[in-house]
Amino acid sequence: MKIIFMLLGTVSLGFGFAGIILPVLPTTPFLILSAYFYSKSSDKINDRFKSSKIYKNHLEDFITNKTMTRKQKWVLLIAVDLMLLISFISINSLFLRIVIIVLFLFKHWYFYRYVKIKK
Repeated sequence: MKIIFMLLGTVSLGFGFAGIILPVLPTTPFLILSAYFYSKSSDKINDRFKSSKIYKNHLEDFITNKTMTRKQKWVLLIAVDLMLLISFISINSLFLRIVIIVLFLFKHWYFYRYVKIKK
């Protein structure tokens, strides 16, 4: 199971790196996912990831203080909103559309309530 978590963390990290270069791909959620998977895989890999420059530049403040820059927050919210909108448009199920609306509302409530803007 640890190998699967390590592979998932590496794939997610790859998407996170791509998100640094590509403006339409959000970096932060993939790096958070990588941090989660690496924490489940091994202490050595988790420690190595936490000491990396990408972790310190993009995640450390969010993980420790629940803060993001205004730009990071807006890019993340808009990118996820676009993904939810595409799903909402392409799905014909009323139940799934309601679930997407609830996810949209919960996501915005959480980010406005708990994720503070770093000064």
